[in-house]
Amino acid sequence: MKPYQNIAIQECGEPLAPIPLERFSVVQPHPYACLGAPYGDRSPYWLRASVLAKLRQAQTHLQQRYPGWTIQIFDAYRPVAVQQFMVDYSFRELARQRQQHPERLTAAERQALLDEVYQFWAPPSLDEATPPPHSTGAAIDITLGDDQGQMVDMGSPIDEISPRSHPNYFAATGEHHDAMIQNHRTVLSNHLTAVGFAQHPNEWWHFSWGDQLWAWQTQNHTGQTLTARYGRALP
Repeated sequence: MKPYQNIAIQECGEPLAPIPLERFSVVQPHPYACLGAPYGDRSPYWLRASVLAKLRQAQTHLQQRYPGWTIQIFDAYRPVAVQQFMVDYSFRELARQRQQHPERLTAAERQALLDEVYQFWAPPSLDEATPPPHSTGAAIDITLGDDQGQMVDMGSPIDEISPRSHPNYFAATGEHHDAMIQNHRTVLSNHLTAVGFAQHPNEWWHFSWGDQLWAWQTQNHTGQTLTARYGRALP
């Protein structure tokens, strides 16, 4: 289990709401759907209503400081079946990058690769006490678009299984280009955390509000005892 999965959940019953995609920029076509992820009749562009309200608030603040910039949506709601699909896909891709064949791995080699994957992907649990963050409708993967409609340079792609994905990876290199990248990441983080989101400790792109990870991080920062507002949103 991850540490945040020990946080209790008191489901508030708030519904999922469709993200008004015309208000944001969007990575399209949806990257996981293109891989064949089994969304069925579910949409990846849903969030809990309060989470969506905070996302809109964050973009308003962003555009006051950076006119024409947008929050660019990569992924939001994710059924557990999609989480399982993407964990399996990421495991195979990581093995391929290491020139390993998944079917030939020893148990120890397989576990070592899974441990790397699970630094970035939550386990696809169907236990109502330990839902993946994206399966609650409270988490979103995002980046920034500039006033020319171009994706802002964040230094590494979303979902990269690498230390480069850590939010402050480029903070201390002393290189001018790296300082620019770190500033972009800071702009994103500051505008999301200012309205209450928590950022995933390993992922510059992942933010959530109201789920177990948010409660755990907020509790660690404030000393408050918190529960999560959102459990798994849909089967």
